[in-house]
Amino acid sequence: MKAVVTVIAGLVLASGLSVAAAGNPSAPTPQDAKVAAGKKAYEANKCSTCHKIAGVGKMSELDGVGSKLSAAEIKQWLVDPKSMEAKLATKPKISMKNYKALPAEEIDALVAYMLSLKK
Repeated sequence: MKAVVTVIAGLVLASGLSVAAAGNPSAPTPQDAKVAAGKKAYEANKCSTCHKIAGVGKMSELDGVGSKLSAAEIKQWLVDPKSMEAKLATKPKISMKNYKALPAEEIDALVAYMLSLKK
């Protein structure tokens, strides 16, 4: 009887470990953390002074930008906005500031956040 209990306890423990190894589907992923960091960078750099997300901010709406632009294009807007503005048929009234001085991790986080903005 003791052997049976030990086997059952072992099976329960093993199944619990495999469930834990599979992960919690609602637990944040590394990408979620990067998006959250991007949102913080958006706020810290006062991007809402010129941009609007979900009705918060001014002027240029960014809702849906993740469905319209690639990661490379969003990054280009951050590090070389003049080259991106040159591609537009209608030029913006105010040119975007160049953010290439930001740390690479912050730029990547901003890109991840922008890509998460899909309609």
